[in-house]
Amino acid sequence: MEIFTYYLPLIIAYGVPILFAITFHEAAHGFVAHRLGDNTAYLLGRVSFNPIKHIDPIGTVLLPGMLIAFGSPFVFGYAKPVPVNFRALNNPRRDMVLVAAAGPGTNLFLAFLSALFIKFTLSLFGPEPFSAVPFVPSPALALTLKSLEFSIFINVILAVFNMLPLPPLDGGRVAVGLLPKRPAMALAKLERYGMLILIGLILVLPMLLQNMGIKLNPFALVILPIAFALIKFIIGLVGLD
Repeated sequence: MEIFTYYLPLIIAYGVPILFAITFHEAAHGFVAHRLGDNTAYLLGRVSFNPIKHIDPIGTVLLPGMLIAFGSPFVFGYAKPVPVNFRALNNPRRDMVLVAAAGPGTNLFLAFLSALFIKFTLSLFGPEPFSAVPFVPSPALALTLKSLEFSIFINVILAVFNMLPLPPLDGGRVAVGLLPKRPAMALAKLERYGMLILIGLILVLPMLLQNMGIKLNPFALVILPIAFALIKFIIGLVGLD
C-alpha cells in the first residue's frame, strides 16, 4: 500500500502531461481539418479533448509497456491517427500542410504554456528576490514543478519527432505538401512502410549495432539535440533561464 501511495502521485504527475500532449495534438489535427473543409474527424467525434477518443490500445498502451518491460533504451508509441480526407479540404495541397503542422505546433504551444506556468508558480510560491534563504518547495509544489518540466520535455519531443520528414508522421505530410510534384509523390509512396522504417531506425538498428559493439542511437543523435535547443529557447523566451 505504501508503494502504491508513493508511485500514484508520480504516475499522475508524469501521466497527465502525456495525456494532454497526445490529446491536444490529435484534436488539433481534427480541428484544423474541420475548419478547412473536412468534417471526417469532427463527425467521428475526434475533435475532442477526451483522451479516450485518441488512445490506441496497441500504440499508446501495449507497445510502450512492452518496451519498458524489456528494458528498451527508447520508449516508442503512438496515438490513434485522426482520419483526414485531404480531397475534402478547400485547398488540398496547402491545407494538408496546415493540418499536419497543427499537431506539432500545438505541442510547442503547450510546452510554452507549461514554461509560463512554472514562472507563474515560482512567482507565487518561490523565494523573494535577493533572498539568501535556499528555496525548498513543499512536496506538492515540487511535484507540480516536476510535472510542468516534464510537460515541456514531452511536448517538445513529440513536436520534433512528429516533424521528421517521413510519412505518416506530420513532417512527412508537410514535406509532401511543400515539395515539387515528382519528389512529393515518391515520398508519399513511403507512407505504407513509414512505421516499419521508423521502428527499424529507432529500435531495431540500435539493438543490432549494440550487439556489434557500436553504440548509436538515431533518436539521441538527431532528435534530442534539436529538442534540447527548442527547450532552451522556450525557457529563455519566458525568462526562466
